[in-house]
Order: sequence, then structure tokens, then C-alpha cells
Amino acid sequence: MAAAPIHFAARPDLAAAITGWRDWLAGERRASPHTLDGYARDLSSFCAFLLAHLGGEADLAALAALAPADFRAFLAARQADGLSRSSMARLMSTLRGFFKYLDRHDLVHNPALGAVRAPRPPKSIPKPLAADEALEALGAAAELQDEPWLAARDVALFTLLYGCGLRLGEALGMLKRDTPSGDTMVITGKGRKQRMVPVLPVVRDAVAEYVGLCPYPLAADGPLFLGKRGGKLSPRVVQRQMERLRPLLGLADTATPHALRHSFATHLLAGGGDLRTIQELLGHASLSTTQRYTKVDAARLKGVYDQAHPRAKG
Repeated sequence: MAAAPIHFAARPDLAAAITGWRDWLAGERRASPHTLDGYARDLSSFCAFLLAHLGGEADLAALAALAPADFRAFLAARQADGLSRSSMARLMSTLRGFFKYLDRHDLVHNPALGAVRAPRPPKSIPKPLAADEALEALGAAAELQDEPWLAARDVALFTLLYGCGLRLGEALGMLKRDTPSGDTMVITGKGRKQRMVPVLPVVRDAVAEYVGLCPYPLAADGPLFLGKRGGKLSPRVVQRQMERLRPLLGLADTATPHALRHSFATHLLAGGGDLRTIQELLGHASLSTTQRYTKVDAARLKGVYDQAHPRAKG
């Protein structure tokens, strides 16, 4: 079923600018449909606020006349609706991007938004699995499938996530021609940036076993991982498999496919890996993103201390 169209309470000139912005994001920035949908909903909520705030549908001239107080009133209204800090930060990012587009195309020039400070999103700490939990999850993945090729597929996929630190979307985006055959492989990540990651023999063997058992023809330019009916494997199917694993292994609700990537980074760091190398392996644009894993390791050490150190017990 197709998603319902998103309504924008806006005058024709503003509605046309919004359409132009979305087309630009899709064409020039190559934003995904999911990203476009999120931006559109943010902008729709802003237009709905202006409808009540200004007493009618906004146009480009109305946007040009907005003061910092108007933007703050919008944020206050969304906060009153219960919007989280991370969602509020994304909302401001959407508005800044849209107003920057309007300014660049000589449609609206309004520096007022620059005077409004965006709420800082909370810095979440990655939640990895323990090393034994990660290995147990890889082995148990096969037990959830009745068909051998599906069991091999799930093991291969989970092994890729944990053994190479891939995002789920990166693994599912691999083509048959990307099947690892050497000690390294090139992965295309966010922003279409490519990085080289090492491939352990166990990863190559797991993927090779799946490829050998797959009953469907795998075209060189087609997806490597297929669903039960031969189409491209859906991320939701993978997430659902991990959800089924959690009660079987006694894992926390934070044990998701992405947690295997977190585990890859955390276990490398605990084993003596340096942050710069881990940054490259994960494909992080900023070292500050990778540095979150030092907090994970510090939290793990504190837990060990609290449990084992005589002074902590006192």
C-alpha cells in the first residue's frame, strides 16, 4: 500500500518552492525516499504551525518576514507536543536546509533562523553485545530457519555485520559481484563513500556457503542476499530474526542487527585497536562519532570494577 501523500498548508509559491527543494534533494543530493519523507513531514508540521500562528497559509513573503521569536514559538509548540530532543534537532536541521535552499535560489533571504539555537540531541552510547553473546548469536541464527539455504543466509549476514562492522543497509546493498573472495573488500557506505575493510576467512566461508546453497540464480549485478521468494532481502526480515533470537539467548532489547556493528567496534577497541583505524573501518566521517566507543569501554571497565574491586564493594 502506498504511503499517504504529505499535505503542506502553503500558498502556491511556497508549495512550488517545497516541491523544488524536494526534487533538488532527490536529484542533486541523492537523498533516500525515507530521508525525503522525514524532511517533508518536518516541513509539513512547520507549515501547519504557521497556518495557526499567522492566521492563514504562509507564502514566500511570510517566510521572509519571520523573526527569531517565530521560530522559537514553533520549537516551543513542538516541545509541548512531546517531541524528543533528537527529533527537535532534526527539525531545525530540516528548516536550516530548506531556508538555505531558498536563499541560494533567490526566493527568500531571512537570517533570523541563524539566531535560533537548535537543541542539542542527546549523545547516545552504542549498546554492543558481549563477545560471547555475539558469537552465540551468529551460531544460533541458523537454528531459526527450517531451510538450509535460509539458515546459511542468516549466518552469513550476521557474520558480515559482526566480522566486518558493516551497517545493515551496506550488507543488504552488496551485489553478487561483491562476494568477498580475498582478504579485503570495498564497501560503499553513507554518502556513497567507499572504504576498504578486512575480510576474515570465517566471513568468506559463511558467505560462500550461502551462495552455494541459494536456490535462486544470483546475477552479478543483482543483490547478493535474497529473501525467501527470491527478491532482495528486506531489512525488516533481518531485524525480525534478531528479535526472535533475543528471548532464545536471553539478550537485551538493544540486541539488534546494528548492535553487531557496535560490537565489532567495541571489541576491536578493547583488543587494542586505535580509534583512527576503527574510524576508517566503520566509515565514520568524524572521529568524534567513533570516540563514543571509548565511553562504552569505560562503562564496561567501571562495571567490572564495581563487581570485583574490594573498595567498590565497601
